[in-house]
Amino acid sequence: MRENQNITTRSEAETIRFADKFSASLNAGDIVFLHGDLGMGKSVFSRSVIRSLCADDMMEVPSPTFTLVQQYDASIASIWHFDLYRLSDESEIYEIGWEEALDGGISLVEWPERLGVLAPAKRIEVTLHSMPDDKNARRIEVEYHD
Repeated sequence: MRENQNITTRSEAETIRFADKFSASLNAGDIVFLHGDLGMGKSVFSRSVIRSLCADDMMEVPSPTFTLVQQYDASIASIWHFDLYRLSDESEIYEIGWEEALDGGISLVEWPERLGVLAPAKRIEVTLHSMPDDKNARRIEVEYHD
């Protein structure tokens, strides 16, 4: 069983290193919900996980803000990166590949609260919090829900 974590990073580089380590714990079928206000580093975290799982530190990983989803092939599984910020109704998730992503892929979901009642109970929640004394620092909480 994986254990919950609570760490503080002091820079974007430290957040990236933590995301790389976190990615090693992922398995096919995992769904990762990324929480945090705008600018907290959800996309930075996701990009690092994707690059790590695809074993390509220089891989171009655009934000799916406008496309809502980007898909990547990794040896472990297909990776689905969702940004649901612009989702106007939770049922729209089915139009962008949600069911396919849940069929053995690894899903990274930014703004998961937009899923409403469609949010799966089994998931990993990663929350990035700002630190009042340091604009570059983040407190990162990882919680496993089985």
